Amino acid sequence: MEYDLPVAQMARGDDIEGFYVLKSAFSKVANNGKPFLNLTLSDRTGAVDAKVWDYPGPIGAADEGKVVKIRGSVSEFRGALQVTVERIRLAGEDDRYDVTALVPTAPIDGEAMYASVEALLDSITDADYKAVCRELLRRHSESFRTIPAAKSVHHGFLHGLLMHTGNMMQLADFLAGMYADTVDRSLLLAGTFAHDLQKEREFRFSALGLVTDYSVPGQLLGHLVMGAQEIAEIAKELDVPEEKSVLLQHLVLSHHGEPEFGAAVRPVCAESELLSYIDMIDSRMEIYREVLGATPLGGFSDRVFALDGKKLYHHE
Repeated sequence: MEYDLPVAQMARGDDIEGFYVLKSAFSKVANNGKPFLNLTLSDRTGAVDAKVWDYPGPIGAADEGKVVKIRGSVSEFRGALQVTVERIRLAGEDDRYDVTALVPTAPIDGEAMYASVEALLDSITDADYKAVCRELLRRHSESFRTIPAAKSVHHGFLHGLLMHTGNMMQLADFLAGMYADTVDRSLLLAGTFAHDLQKEREFRFSALGLVTDYSVPGQLLGHLVMGAQEIAEIAKELDVPEEKSVLLQHLVLSHHGEPEFGAAVRPVCAESELLSYIDMIDSRMEIYREVLGATPLGGFSDRVFALDGKKLYHHE
């Protein structure tokens, strides 16, 4: 029996027992009419599908994001590992487990990245854009440091938003210098900083800090619209000229590039065009990092839905 075996080290034939995060859970009915639980277990090293046969509850979708203790065996189904769970329960207050082994965390120095973001905000030369950013940072500082940037796909780990935004601001700073005769550096940096801050309200989070679902405002409005609304509110409070307020709102509303990718409007100024590319670059490079990290050298990954179904090659 292997205890608290990391997901990445699981192999067919392993008997396991330990604590894992219940990433997803769906109650279903088998062909024989008996209920079963289809779930995904995860830790900081990865995730694995699992089944609890002949299981009517009580654990279900409402428990997603919580820690469970399981006992089971690892097998293989359609070329992928799968855990058949024999026993499962929610972790209790008296249980002892290492949270840092369960929750994926950004591979960054958080304090250094936060300091880098603050330094770039301080370097904004336009007083109005800087004032809006300072108020945004005051409002969102705690969540900005800690929350994931997504439920899945990219930066879906603790401190993911800080990593994503910090990387993007460094790239924005570089590109603003390269295209200084075309791009307003202050506007680009302000828009880059503000673009995803409302993910704090768009998502619901587990007690461990991971994203479990979208909130009602997140589904009805989304972080782009809520972000633009907050900018408009702050700009009005600070008496920022309307055109600057609208330009900054435009960068947030258009940063997904095209409506089919979630943009509320298409980019129509140099800074919004550039921001949409910067966002795409950092998102896609993180997907490559995560997928290639789980792909053997010289091999191809499974199809990556977020990259148009491509199989990625992990070269030397």
